[in-house]
Amino acid sequence: MTRYLTAITLSALLLAGCASQDEAIDNQTDQDSMADQMGDGSPTPIAGTEAETSAFQEETLTAQQMLEEADSPLASRVIYFEYDSAKVNDESLALLEAHGNFISGNGNVFVRLEGHADERGSREYNIALGDRRAQSVRRILLFQGSSTDQVDTISYGEEQPAALGHDESAWSQNRRVELVYEVR
Repeated sequence: MTRYLTAITLSALLLAGCASQDEAIDNQTDQDSMADQMGDGSPTPIAGTEAETSAFQEETLTAQQMLEEADSPLASRVIYFEYDSAKVNDESLALLEAHGNFISGNGNVFVRLEGHADERGSREYNIALGDRRAQSVRRILLFQGSSTDQVDTISYGEEQPAALGHDESAWSQNRRVELVYEVR
């Protein structure tokens, strides 16, 4: 009997939720229709019009220009890590906050996070470490409001060193995640 009552209660709640959602959609449609009728007399742009294309190009140029500014925090696109670590340090957190805000504010901006490691460790271990580093940066960018569709990750492990050498100076430059942007 208790299962029967629970099933009936859940069904009633589900139906009530669906009805509320349908009412909200109907209300929004009515409001949109009223806004169209009471507009300022200017024509509503049709998808693909010259005005829409121009606005898109301006948005693209603005995002691209922001990426090209040399004195902007966005100019710094490499996050460095300690040996055998995927933990983002405090200095890098501030930098990633600027990147995260930029990405979340520009829907036409996409970033690929390329994880790297130094030459110490096996190839497989370094691929996994590069991935952990890229995923750490990804989580921070998503927390800042970036969409999952805007952020991709890849790990190169030790395969693409930034610096050649077999000492700490070279290794410290190779333990990194690079942010590679694309504005569409």
